[in-house]
Amino acid sequence: MNLSITDILFRPDAFFGTMMNEKESLKIPALIVLAGSIVAAAYGYLIGGLTAKMMASTVPGIETIITISTIGGALVGTFIFWILWAGIIYALSFAFKGLGSFSRMLQVVGYGYLPQILGSVITLIAATQYIPKITVPTLSSAAMQDPAMIEQTMKAFMHDPAMLELTQITSLITIVFLLWSANIWIFGAKHARQLSPRDSALCVGIPVVLYVLYLIYNIGVM
Repeated sequence: MNLSITDILFRPDAFFGTMMNEKESLKIPALIVLAGSIVAAAYGYLIGGLTAKMMASTVPGIETIITISTIGGALVGTFIFWILWAGIIYALSFAFKGLGSFSRMLQVVGYGYLPQILGSVITLIAATQYIPKITVPTLSSAAMQDPAMIEQTMKAFMHDPAMLELTQITSLITIVFLLWSANIWIFGAKHARQLSPRDSALCVGIPVVLYVLYLIYNIGVM
């Protein structure tokens, strides 16, 4: 293909229209998702460090455990996100008699993940600015034996003003860049599953809108 990254971001209809003439390949989409997972892992490492700090005095070696779990979770979770979104859109497209392979759907969703990388980078930058301002409460050995105390400490941590603001900012960033990805996925699904623009918009829009409403609800109940 002679099209570029900017075409994916700003001319997705033309990009995917041309891509349909090429053999299916998940190499570049997988690299895009991998890049996003690395940035997400860096963010997870920073947030995980706060949690480890909370329990460091009572659980020996917790820093290593949390670091490995947060980084591993981010790396694996991003790929699960990729497969999940492709699967949902692919399944919904059957209602509109969509045609085309699941691997092609994975391909277009992978390309559409590109805005998520930009959003993750902005989130990571925001985290580096807010994390030093967050006051992390500590759990004593006695508190670790009391579920109510653990819940209270975690609540205090999540409602720290800096942590609360960081969480709200990251949620808003997620929404903005998810909507950008959704725009790309609409054109991708249109070509990958041979759908009309309306049907493609419904297949992508329904799960995206539901997820955005969930994120907005979480912001509201903080």
